[in-house]
Formats: sequence, C-alpha cells, structure tokens
Amino acid sequence: MAAPRSPATRQSSSRKLFGRLSLPERTLVGDALRTETVGGVLLLLAAVAALVWANVPALHDSYESVSDFHFGPEALGLHLSVAHWAADGLLAVFFFVAGIELKRELVAGDLRDPRAAALPVVAALCGMAVPALVYTLTNTAEAGSLAGWAVPTATDIAFALAVLAVIGTSLPSALRAFLLTLAVVDDLFAILIIAVFFTDTIHFAALGGAAVGLAVFWLLLRKGVHGWYVYVPLGVVIWALMYNSGVHATIAGVAMGLMLRCTTREGERCSPGERVEHLVRPLSAGLAVPLFALFSAGVTVSGGALGDIFTRPETLGVVLGLVVGKTVGIFGGTWLTARFTRASLSDDLAWPDVFAVASLAGIGFTVSLLIGELAFEGDAVLTDEVKAAVLVGSLIAAGWSTVLLKVRNARYRRLCEAEERDDDEDGIPDVYEEDQPEYHLRMAAIHDRKAAEHRRIAAEMAAARRARAEVPGGAGEEDDRPA
Repeated sequence: MAAPRSPATRQSSSRKLFGRLSLPERTLVGDALRTETVGGVLLLLAAVAALVWANVPALHDSYESVSDFHFGPEALGLHLSVAHWAADGLLAVFFFVAGIELKRELVAGDLRDPRAAALPVVAALCGMAVPALVYTLTNTAEAGSLAGWAVPTATDIAFALAVLAVIGTSLPSALRAFLLTLAVVDDLFAILIIAVFFTDTIHFAALGGAAVGLAVFWLLLRKGVHGWYVYVPLGVVIWALMYNSGVHATIAGVAMGLMLRCTTREGERCSPGERVEHLVRPLSAGLAVPLFALFSAGVTVSGGALGDIFTRPETLGVVLGLVVGKTVGIFGGTWLTARFTRASLSDDLAWPDVFAVASLAGIGFTVSLLIGELAFEGDAVLTDEVKAAVLVGSLIAAGWSTVLLKVRNARYRRLCEAEERDDDEDGIPDVYEEDQPEYHLRMAAIHDRKAAEHRRIAAEMAAARRARAEVPGGAGEEDDRPA
C-alpha cells in the first residue's frame, strides 16, 4: 500500500487556475490581444462617431440615408442596405476569424485538454445562462417581451480590451488569456443561438448549394491548393448561398474557419490556420467590426430615451443582464469550477481579481447589437431602444470594472514586470528559464563580467587617488582638500 501523501504534497499537486501560460501560448495570445486591442480602440471610435452622426440634427438625415442606401445584384437576392451589408457581410469576416480561433483552441490550445477547458467553458456557459435568466425574470415580472433573452449573453472581447488599453491597467497575461478564451467559447454559443433561434424559414436548395460549396472548400484545403484567388471567390459564393438559405450568413464564415488546419506539420513554422488568421484578423478588427459598429450603434439618444431604458422591461433586462448577469455568471462559474475540481487560484491572484475580470466581460457590443437586430426585427423603435440599452449596459460595466481593476493595478504592474524581466538578455523571459541550469550559468557569467568591470573601476579609482596623494600640492585624501 502506498504511503499517504503529506498535506504539502497534496497542496503542491493541486491544479492552479490562471497559472502562467506556456511560452508559445503566451506569444500567440500576445499577438492576438495586440490586434484586438487596436481593433477595440477603432471600435470605440466608430461607436462614438455613429452616436454623433445620428444625434447631431444637421447630420441625422445623412446617417439614415447612408445606412438605408441599397446596392447589390437584386437578381441574386443581394440588393441590401449598407447597414445590412455591414451586419451580414462584414461580420462574416469577424466570425471567420472566430472559427479559426475556436479550431486552434480545440486542437492546440487550452480547450484541447478537458481539465484546462473546464474553466473557460463553464465560465462562458454560466456567463450566458445567468444574463438570459436575469432578462427573462425581469420581463416576466413586468410583462415584457421575451424575444430579447439572448441580447445580453455575448461578450465583446475587442471592446473589453480597448477599455483595458484606455485605462492603462497591467492585467496579467493569464487573466487576459482567460478573457480571450472565454470570448472564443462565448462566440461559439452565440453562433449556435443565432443559427437555432433566429432562423425562421429555410430554403433547402440554397442551403444545399452552400453545403456543396463548403465541401469543395474542404477538399481544396485537404489537397493543399493555395491561392487567395481560389478561396475568396468560393467563400463569397458560399456566403451568398447561405444568406439566401435563410440561415444567418455569418454561419458560413464560422464553418470555413473551422475547416482550416490549425496544427503544424514537419517543416512548418506555423499552421495554415494561424497564417490565415494573422492575415485576416487585422481586416476583421480594423475594418469589418468598426464599420458594423458605425452603422449599428447610431441610435438616437435623449434624456427621455435614456430614462426609458431603466423603466421599460426589455431594455432594463438587457442592462441588468450585462452588468449583473455577466458578472455573477462568470464569477460563479469560475468559483464552481474551483470548488468541484479542487483547483486553487494562482498564488499571485485573489478572487477579487476574478470578480473584476467577470465585470469586464459585461461589455457586450458587436454580437449583442447583432442579436438585438435579429430579436426585434420589424420593430424599429424597440430595436433602437435595445441597442441603446446595450450601449448603456456596456458603459456601466466598463466603468465598474475600471474601478475594480484600478484598485489592484499596482499589484498587476509588479506581476507584469516579473513576467517580462529578461536579465540574461536572450529574448526569453526569465520566469520560463529559472528551472534550467543553463540560465543560471548565463547569469553567473553576466555577474562575473559585471564584477570584473567593478573591480577594474575600483582599481583605477584607487590608483588615481594614490597618484594625487603623491603629487606635492595635489589633492589630499580627506575631503579632497589641498595636501
């Protein structure tokens, strides 16, 4: 019989939540977060521009005219307004990138390991279920419409990262990676919600054509066919067929993203999926999503309209779902994961840090606006009010999380400095090498060189002092007074 483990052994073997990322994962996450942060700032600017454009009396009519301007081949069922092209067309690029992210997480990232995947999956599920429940309870009590239950379920990672960039907080990379992975799972379930609950009628001929196009797309990938001039036209055809099928056209983007290979083979520095994501992500974050925000966030805002947000059950349910539901759901899901898997938080973090990140996830923008349009299609007034509620709820969540994160920012800054320190100057942070003998040998050599330099300087100073003391009339040793 094996001897029982000591408490110290049991403690050391327990799994840590939000522990340090591996170096390759940290690099990938860092690259993705930098692009998303820039895109998030552009998203903020686009949202502000939309609100100004739609609310300045001299500009309001032009905003409506541009948003409602129709173009496209009518014979193919694609004579759409600018706002419609932004929502169904440009967001397909966003969901294409989301599909690649999800595939990478499933085959090479945190979601590959069921134990590691438990935290973001449970947190994301709770972070969608609780806001939906809050919305439903609010509208059931006040006899409101239940059609918008899915509006507060989405997290906008770009907007959240833009808030982090603006407030200048040094959130540790493990918490940022949790946010990113949480958003990937969140996007997956948002896609499923759109496909299942917001598809009224299906045209099977167009859907069959889209399926054939996806099969051709998959075969070309497996045959190793290269060239954007092959895949871009094929992707447009698949998107058009999916749109005409009645299924939301963004599903085509997700499906194509999931088909890309995200594992490396011998001789490859990175997988095809990573290469495509690296090329397309700036287009998604820097153009597609900001343009969608420009033509979706332009709602008329007035004092009376803002007051109505907190009195009408549909809009109040959205605000409470984002601010309260998201925070409680994600924090509760994380706590439950720790409780039932007997995992513990990283020694560098505390539960208030998790609560602050959960409140930051209450920023719902891109997908929330999209679902709001789908949920209340045909009711322009309620659609605008729900969009305003999304903006207000996201703003409250951003302000609340800013206060919580700023309280701990000095601690975060020290953690980030420790993560970035590279005393041996080999391009790899020291925290990833401290258990390697080679690192300590390099540091010993560096300290030896520094010690030799200091001994040389000390010897030169001592020799200069002796020389001054030996010269008649030179400086003495005491207070540099004349000898």
